[in-house]
Amino acid sequence: MVEYIEKYFETLKAKYQNEPEYLQAAEEILLSLSPYIEKHPEFEKQKLIERFLNPDRIIAFKVSWVDHNGNVNINNGYRVQYNSAIGPYKGGLRFHPSVNLSILKFLGLEQTLKNSLTGLPMGGGKGGSDFDPKGKTDYDVMSFCQAFMTELSRYIGEFTDVPAGDIGVGGREIGYLYGQYKRIMNRNDGVLTGKGLSYGGSLARKEATGFGLCYFAEAALKEMLHTDFKDKKVIVSGSGNVAIYAASKATELGGKVIAMSDSDGYIYDENGIDLNAIKDIKEVKRERIKEYLNYHPKAIYGNNCSDIWTRKCDIALPCATQNEINLASAKALVNNGVKAVFEGANMPCRLDASEYFLKSHIVYGPSKACNAGGVAVSGLEMSQNSERLSWSFEEVDKMLKTIMNNIFANVYKTAKEYGDEYDLVKGANIAGFEKVANAMMAQGII
Repeated sequence: MVEYIEKYFETLKAKYQNEPEYLQAAEEILLSLSPYIEKHPEFEKQKLIERFLNPDRIIAFKVSWVDHNGNVNINNGYRVQYNSAIGPYKGGLRFHPSVNLSILKFLGLEQTLKNSLTGLPMGGGKGGSDFDPKGKTDYDVMSFCQAFMTELSRYIGEFTDVPAGDIGVGGREIGYLYGQYKRIMNRNDGVLTGKGLSYGGSLARKEATGFGLCYFAEAALKEMLHTDFKDKKVIVSGSGNVAIYAASKATELGGKVIAMSDSDGYIYDENGIDLNAIKDIKEVKRERIKEYLNYHPKAIYGNNCSDIWTRKCDIALPCATQNEINLASAKALVNNGVKAVFEGANMPCRLDASEYFLKSHIVYGPSKACNAGGVAVSGLEMSQNSERLSWSFEEVDKMLKTIMNNIFANVYKTAKEYGDEYDLVKGANIAGFEKVANAMMAQGII
């Protein structure tokens, strides 16, 4: 790294030593940006990197709520408003026991670059709570969401900050959050995305991240490997919204999805995963993926979800959670002949794993580019809300595919411009950062 970057990263490490996820994301971005920053010495004088890597503000609050037994519960709530240089803060809310400021800062930082890559006028943000919706009654989830939004509502708005869903925040949660926002603010606007179709949501939003991942992958496979999904064996980790629709689109494009997982373990079906069974298990029954054996007894279940990466495949789509692929898993994939890895989750590969993929000349698509489809359609939902219109599924899907193709073209072009067409990480970071940096410079010291 240039001296300026190296010196500043040492400062970050000393200051945020208890925030490993944030430091991991910052290090990857700084490493990639080095050749770009060398061309712009004015950034050091303007402290642009420091301004970019520090969020505009961090909002933390207490969430007190009453469960169905009348017990009072306390959780922590957060909103990290990261960067609004190119538009209102935009990014999901995550409800999961693992939520902390390190994770939300890393997600907000990644979101800023991801939103920039879409070409839409959206800044970056992220938020959530250590509340766990698993096993809770609908009443409990509603009570928590109403208490959470009571605190959050004073900091958001359709032109200020537009949250969406993430892990633990699906259609049910978005509905409760939106209802409470309307009750408090007396406004019916596009302050949340991922809404139900009956109250301002967009068609294709549920499918967008998974579909978009495969559209990016399709473009990369065609341009970089002169191939496609047809007859390829595909592993998709996770079994949530992103994973299910990535598996669906990969199958539609001719691939065979042979394995999926949840936090307990994974299932392997050499005949191809039955997605109807997965949807029934996960979306209707809300059961663990092991139940797949009741539908297909000849499938294989492994009780260590990370072992999914020891299975031989042509294309890997990690769609579960951050840091799910370590160096050992990356080596197993490469040794088994994987041709391409595209990230559906946010930062699912550890830094040493992603570096190993790049050194091995595996086509490796980083999450900030590959999984931008969800926020892209959220941006389209914002547009529909502003126009008081509802576009057809086909219209939204067509725009999504165009956006994802444009993201790949921009990232690939930038990677080649900076010396390595295989380094889509560098291409994504530089392409995303350049737009934000130009906006920040144009607006003065913000």
